[in-house]
Formats: sequence, structure tokens, C-alpha cells
Amino acid sequence: MIIKNLTVRFGAFTAVDDVTLEIPQGAIVGLVGESGSGKSTLAKAVTGLVPYRGEITGADPRRIQMVFQNPYASLDPRMTVGASVGEGLRLPRAERQAEVERLLSLVSLPATLAGRYPRELSGGMRQRVAIARALGARPELLVADEITSALDVSVQGAVLNLVRSLREELGLSMLFISHNLAVVRYVADVVAVMHQGKLVETGPTEEVVGAPRHDYTRSLLEAVPRL
Repeated sequence: MIIKNLTVRFGAFTAVDDVTLEIPQGAIVGLVGESGSGKSTLAKAVTGLVPYRGEITGADPRRIQMVFQNPYASLDPRMTVGASVGEGLRLPRAERQAEVERLLSLVSLPATLAGRYPRELSGGMRQRVAIARALGARPELLVADEITSALDVSVQGAVLNLVRSLREELGLSMLFISHNLAVVRYVADVVAVMHQGKLVETGPTEEVVGAPRHDYTRSLLEAVPRL
């Protein structure tokens, strides 16, 4: 998918300013920047949640799915896990249960969770359910917006490992958004650094992390905690 000259304005304020970015088939592109840098607004534009100027080509808009930061807010508390995951499936009722079980298995959750409610699950489990629901649409692109930032540190690694395994197993293309460059480095093939609505640096992950060209990228690297 190619994002070309994408701009988002809210009145006189420009949240995303003429961004061009390619997300190759089967690759994870990490979009990193501090709060207010415009990365979540870019994600919403890509998924059609906010109006924009520019072009998005190479993906069917109906097959771009988004996973949000807070899984408890994005899952209907009145619906069981199975109902949430199966909600968007265009399958006969007889086939739907088997597909829900397959999707739960993809995110390493047991089929027995299908009858439970979001409030009965841990934060990590809820986020896996949200990912399973998005996968049900067989997306050409999955947009993951800060999907680990609301989770306990002990759970974040398991979700990041899941992201990597889904890419390997499904050949999934992903725009992975985070304020944490260490998290992005772990999962992404390419890193794009966003600052004040603009892309200031883009390149292969190890190049950007190993030899950053922009002062803002260097400041993000310096902010990563070290033992």
C-alpha cells in the first residue's frame, strides 16, 4: 500500500502534513513519535475514520482493519468473545463457530473463551480478542495503534511476539504505531519517524536505530530506558 501526500486538517490546524509512506506487502512498518505527533491521526485517515487530502492506493479500503489502544473500550461489554469475533464474518451460521475458533487459535486463545465476556478477561486476552476480530475481515492491512501501551509490561512482550508470528504465518502487512522506539524496533522491518505532523526520517529499522540522521530520532533513542 502507498500513502501519497496525505494531509489532515482540523480547521486551521494541520495534524498530518503531506505524508508519503509505502507499506510493502507482508512487511511491518513502525510509525513512531511522541504524543501529538500526528501518528494516530494518520492511522485514522488510512482506515477512513477522518477525512483527508491525498491518495491511498494498493489496498481495498474495506479490507483495512484497525486495532485500538484500549481493548476494553473497543469491545462491546454486552457481547461475548465469540459474538464479537464473529460479528463481521460473512459466513452461514453453521460455519461461523468453526471460524471463530480458528481466529481465536490464531491469537493463541482457547475456543472455550468464546462464551465469556470482556470483563472476565485480562487486558492481554482482550487485546488478542480485538486482533482476532480484525483478522476475521481477512485484512490486506492491519493498523495497530499503540496496542501494547495500555497493557502491563509483563504482557507486552507476549503481544509483540504474537504480532511477529502473525506476520510470519499470514504474510500480514501492518502499520504498527507506538511512541516507544524500542517496541517498534522489535517488530518492524521499516521505521518511519513522525514529528509535528511530518515524516522526518524513514528507513530500514536497523539503519534508523543504528545511525539516525535526524535530531528528533536521536532524541527518541535517548529516551529509551536502558538497564
